[in-house]
Amino acid sequence: MNQYESENPIISLGSWFDTPAGSYARAWEQARLDELTADIFGYNAVQIGSPQLAGLVANRMPNKWLTDAVLPQNPGQHVVLTHDFGELPFASNSLDLVVLPHVLEFASEPHQVLREVERVLRPEGQVIICGFNPASMWGVRQVAGRLTGAHFLPLHGEFISVPRLKDWLKLLNMEVNRGHFGCYAPPCATSKWLQRCAFMEKAGNRWWPYLGALYIVQAIKRVKGMRLVGPAWQPIGARARSGLPATNKMKSNTDQHG
Repeated sequence: MNQYESENPIISLGSWFDTPAGSYARAWEQARLDELTADIFGYNAVQIGSPQLAGLVANRMPNKWLTDAVLPQNPGQHVVLTHDFGELPFASNSLDLVVLPHVLEFASEPHQVLREVERVLRPEGQVIICGFNPASMWGVRQVAGRLTGAHFLPLHGEFISVPRLKDWLKLLNMEVNRGHFGCYAPPCATSKWLQRCAFMEKAGNRWWPYLGALYIVQAIKRVKGMRLVGPAWQPIGARARSGLPATNKMKSNTDQHG
C-alpha cells in the first residue's frame, strides 16, 4: 500500500508536500500566493486547510485565520478548528478573502465547500483556489499510477480541470479575474532531476502555458444589482470577529509569520 493511501486524504497532501516534488510545488504556490494576496484589502481573511502553505503571510488584513481539522504544530496565525469544510464556522458575508489550497480536490463534497465559501464572503470578496492540473504531465502520471500502483500524487485527490472549476464558480456568481499555471517540470521523484529541469519553467510558461502541473485561480463574488459606495469593507469590519459561533473552539498562537 502506498504511504499516502492509508491517510486521511487532506492529511496525505501534507505528507506529499515533504517529498521533492511536493517541495517544488509548494515553493511555486507560496510565491504566487504572496503575489496575489499582497494587494487584497479588507478586514478579515481565512485560509482553509493546508497549513504547510502560509497563504496569508503577505496579506495585511488585521484579522487572519487558518481553518483546519487539526491544530498545526507551529501555527503562525489564529486557528479555528472545524471537522467539516462544508460547514464553515464564520458568519455570512463576513470575510474579504478566502484561500483554498487544494481543498476542493480532497473534499467529499467540493460543491458544498464552494457554496460555503460563497456564503461567508462579503460582496466583492475574493477567493483564491490552488489545484493540480489534470491536463498536465503530472496528471497523466497520476492516471497511469492508479493502474500500476505507483502513485506520484496523493491517491485520493479528484483533480478538477480549470474549465470545470470556472463553470462551478460561474454558477455561484463568482467571476474569475486572474489565473496562473506553473510547475512545468516532468513528474520527477528526485530533487536532482527537478533542478535539472528548472529551465522548463520559462519555456512552459511561453510555449505550453496551460499544461503546468499546478494552477491558481482567483475569483470575485458578484452580487447582481448591488452598487458599492465608498470604502467597500467599512460597514463590516467591526462585526467580523463576533461572527464566529461561540461553540467553535478557537486556539491562537502569539507568534506571527514574518
